[in-house]
Amino acid sequence: MPKAQEIREQSAEELEAGLIDLSNELFQLKNQFKLEKKLENPHRLRELRRDKARILTVLSEKKRSSGK
Repeated sequence: MPKAQEIREQSAEELEAGLIDLSNELFQLKNQFKLEKKLENPHRLRELRRDKARILTVLSEKKRSSGK
């Protein structure tokens, strides 16, 4: 789980690529859970959601700061 400071050091392009990867992994885990009703690492869903939120927050901060 990357810390917010580590995320802020990345460029916007890297963050967007990471966001796509996280979204894909989250989608796959949700589908696996719906099909099997069981996950090997159920806490991974929460981690992915929080990481995705961190990245979205930093992206919005970067967009706001570049607009000023």
